[in-house]
Amino acid sequence: MIIRTLQQIAVMCGGEPGSAADTEIVLSGVVTDSRKITAGCLFVPLAGDQFDGHNYSAAALASGAAATLWQKDKGAAPEGAVILVEDTLAALQRLAAAYLSETASQVVGITGSNGKTTTKDMVAALLEGQYKVHKTQGNFNNHIGLPLTVLSMNEDTEIAILEMGMSSRGEIALLASLASPDIAVITNIGESHLLQLGSRKEIARAKLEIAEGLKPGGLLIYNGDEPLLAEVMAEPSFHAPAGLKTLRFGFAEDNDAYPTGMMTHTNGMTFTTVYLTEERAFSLPLPGRHNVSNALAALAVARHFGITETNIEEGLKRLKLTGMRIEVMMTASGLTLLNDAYNASPTSMKAAIDVLQSMKTGGKRIAVLGDMLELGPHEAEFHREIGEYLDPELTDMVLTYGPLSALLAEEAVKSFGPERVFAFTDKEELSAVLNSTCSSKDIVLFKASRGMRLEEALYSLNEHFKQT
Repeated sequence: MIIRTLQQIAVMCGGEPGSAADTEIVLSGVVTDSRKITAGCLFVPLAGDQFDGHNYSAAALASGAAATLWQKDKGAAPEGAVILVEDTLAALQRLAAAYLSETASQVVGITGSNGKTTTKDMVAALLEGQYKVHKTQGNFNNHIGLPLTVLSMNEDTEIAILEMGMSSRGEIALLASLASPDIAVITNIGESHLLQLGSRKEIARAKLEIAEGLKPGGLLIYNGDEPLLAEVMAEPSFHAPAGLKTLRFGFAEDNDAYPTGMMTHTNGMTFTTVYLTEERAFSLPLPGRHNVSNALAALAVARHFGITETNIEEGLKRLKLTGMRIEVMMTASGLTLLNDAYNASPTSMKAAIDVLQSMKTGGKRIAVLGDMLELGPHEAEFHREIGEYLDPELTDMVLTYGPLSALLAEEAVKSFGPERVFAFTDKEELSAVLNSTCSSKDIVLFKASRGMRLEEALYSLNEHFKQT
């Protein structure tokens, strides 16, 4: 974590000490939640529409914070060590950028409509065998989370792997300006945030803001199967940094990195691709063709840093993903649960269905699918498209939850028949049917947008099988 004197932090964040007597106080770490104060930390009070952290600055100091930032327009500062700033959020971001520039760490920035968290976890697993690595935890990938991720980094970190999320234009540009990546990765362009941005091309423009924030001579690793990225990069408004290098990955053979073979097995995927100078096989402890694509991006980063084949193999073995991203759970009875209920878009929904339909089972394959949110005016069409995408030869039952997913069910009935498709608007009713329908040899996929909280039905099913 950042360790600096109050005077040093004041300079770094563009503030000024409230008192000359406090300038040599040493601050360790940064906290924005007054309930999570650590001894000696700097408390940064942030203000929102429904809250104002300045109301808790005095309590933070009393709880052990060594100092607090204080926005000048908030009136008299509390007693104690204070750094006065014009805007606490801007000061937090400026502090993170300054701290990152003072370290010797190289930065890998990762964005994309789907797969960015999985790819971040893969990159970290591959690099940490040879480097001191720090990565984004949880969903700390926005204008507040990224600065906090940087400021929690040890100063001897060699590579920082920073996930960058967005919901509108300009957000990735801000994050990239703070992080100044050496390498930028764009996993794909999907339909997430169509409601805010209006078109997939506009989403591509937003994601490519990460490339414009690269250091001169930086490397852009992007999905070559997505033509919109190349189209936007050819636009006059795209400003590439001097000496930009690129590497394209994907399934098409005209990419720089592509799989020469793929095989699904019980424990995940095995694929072959050229790594360094030879074709090699890699075992990925994750199901799904889409995860091979994510792995190709991660391998491209690893190749840039000269990671050995041995460390690649060891890294893939210890790979641990952030929760609810095709998390495979086995009950004691043998029932397999696929938990991918963290988020959903048409692209990721199809990928999750592909995983379910590729898995071998002595029982039933059951798809439990909830609403995909924030898809804009074409949301009904997208849900019907998923209903049509499901293959009745490879999926035995479809259960949907939510008003939009009822449209998915309507479309699925056309090929599955009414006896294999069920639509619910009550989660308890959904859980009751699942609990009575599933058997120990079944595989059940749970996939929906975060706001649907579909994992609650998964947990209910898991608890039911613990008791039976």
